[in-house]
Amino acid sequence: MNLFRTGILMAALTGLFLAIGYLIGGQSGMVIAFLFALGTNLFAYWNSDKVVLSMYRAREVDETTAPDLVHLVRVLAESAGLPMPKVYIAENPQPNAFATGRSPEHAAVCVTSGILERLNQEELAGVLAHELSHVKNRDTLIMTITATVAGAISMLANFVFFFGGDRRNNPMGAVGAILVMVLAPLAAMLVQMAISRTREYEADRSGAMISGRPLWLASALQRISPAANRIENVEAEAHPATAHMFIVNPLHAGNLASLFASHPSTEERIARLQSMAQKLGQSPQAGPWS
Repeated sequence: MNLFRTGILMAALTGLFLAIGYLIGGQSGMVIAFLFALGTNLFAYWNSDKVVLSMYRAREVDETTAPDLVHLVRVLAESAGLPMPKVYIAENPQPNAFATGRSPEHAAVCVTSGILERLNQEELAGVLAHELSHVKNRDTLIMTITATVAGAISMLANFVFFFGGDRRNNPMGAVGAILVMVLAPLAAMLVQMAISRTREYEADRSGAMISGRPLWLASALQRISPAANRIENVEAEAHPATAHMFIVNPLHAGNLASLFASHPSTEERIARLQSMAQKLGQSPQAGPWS
């Protein structure tokens, strides 16, 4: 059901993109918008991981430079039946993490230095399992394409504002152009938010199955969410379209984009994980990486 809902939301996002193209130049504008969307998605498909990792100045690590982290990722990837992803660390004080890549065979998991300083091994395992579930469910590709199309919609909306679009298809004239400029990016953000929230809940659930301990992730969320609210993530503030990729919202209230939070309530996520642990008859305890 979640996958079906995600498909519907992505179709709505694409439809919005084409509608703006039609407003700009009628049928030919819609064709151009379609080709542009296709081009941006192809670029995102092949280069999303490199672009995002570069934005956050992440460095790749291995068994020599970060043996404990890489070993933990390897154990969890084997548990999930996934190929070993590349592992990165971003020097960032905010405790957070994300996954990227077009497929499980071309995936990367990135954690911040802040999260390594704050979490124990069990909590870190919960976070990494969450990110690996994004890889397994191919959310990394979905979310990258969503961000790309949403960004392109904002760009097209600005084009309508500055150049007026096709007046023959926009009887409201300048007023219509202003409405498109304001409402189209808003609608795109709302759709992007809905897609992200759907995938986050599923990643929590399936990630908890990978680690075998829902309470590890619940404990991690309890630690990192308040800290993320206090500690600024400069790179995320500069690139708000990537905020949905993180395990907790990296944006602060000072940024307009944070009004459209891409993550569900941390309290609700924790409650679901606790309920899941209760159904499994589990209580907090040390794990195999102690």
